[in-house]
Amino acid sequence: MVDLVIFITLSENDKYLKSSQMRSTFGEYIRKLRKEKGFTLTQLAARLNLDSANLSKIENNKREFDEKRLKKLATVFSLDVDKLRDEYFGDQFAKKMYEYNCSKNALIVAEEKISYLKQINKKQSKINFENE
Repeated sequence: MVDLVIFITLSENDKYLKSSQMRSTFGEYIRKLRKEKGFTLTQLAARLNLDSANLSKIENNKREFDEKRLKKLATVFSLDVDKLRDEYFGDQFAKKMYEYNCSKNALIVAEEKISYLKQINKKQSKINFENE
């Protein structure tokens, strides 16, 4: 068996990646952002078209955040929506891997599958373009 070690190099000016959300759930990250901005639970819930009880459940990991609200969340906190999406899906993947007790090797397999899917999509795009 071979252990895989992954090194991540962070640039000094990448505040997003250096912040503490890397070691928190997405709900905890939302709570952190909310408190940094000085919003009450009710204020943020209103901006996201949620009731405060549901937002509380999200922040306490009792309910999942709806992916459809990512853009609105990014706007409220002036965040890059792509980086926020990465954080959201990273949290989703981590929870599933934990739930099913997957090894780190599952990430390698997933990356290979992503490359394969991109390759197929690229080929299909060329075929569709050439046929038009």
